[in-house]
Amino acid sequence: MPLGIRNFPTACATLLLSEARRKKIRIRRALDLGCAVGRASFEIARKVPEVVGVDFSRAFISTAKKLSARGALAFRLKQEGSLTEPARAVGPSKQIRKRVCFRTGDALQLPALGTFDLVLAANLLDRVKDPKKLLQKVLPSLVRPGGLLLLTSPYTWSEPFTPRPRWLTDSFPSLRKRLSPHFRLIRRQDVPLLLREHRRKFQLSFADATFWIRRPN
Repeated sequence: MPLGIRNFPTACATLLLSEARRKKIRIRRALDLGCAVGRASFEIARKVPEVVGVDFSRAFISTAKKLSARGALAFRLKQEGSLTEPARAVGPSKQIRKRVCFRTGDALQLPALGTFDLVLAANLLDRVKDPKKLLQKVLPSLVRPGGLLLLTSPYTWSEPFTPRPRWLTDSFPSLRKRLSPHFRLIRRQDVPLLLREHRRKFQLSFADATFWIRRPN
């Protein structure tokens, strides 16, 4: 990666697992909500025996399942214009891949999944139709008491994803207000995110990463 910036899903998984170790949280189950093609899910599974990855995109989940089943996946990497080159995505060992279950689902209307010791919701907040529902109802129902939530977002509010009246105003204070009845904020930091368009064009963002401990019920 240019500029020495780490792969974003890997960075999120590493931060979540490191914080769990510091807090001495016993980890048996983890959820990657908004998992895309599963990179963070696989990274979490290196240390966690059961990981569930959920994403609204059927294409993303289809790709994640293929990578999980095969261990590697060929694709075309854009270089410039219509020029592409063959590339290959490689997953972790079969033993680690078997720990992850991928499911298609709407983050605001999830099936019964139970509760988790760790939940990662990376750059999901500004991509759902009702962010207040995500903060006040969905996330509290997914994290067990004493469990850890890592929420990241660059707060890029956009009407194709979220109706304007539902955008959070001054995002961090607004989300803190809605999470605080159920969670205790323990740490906050920026995490750089570099999106590749082609070999000479990247978009740099900084996600606001906040770590939360679930309060007792």
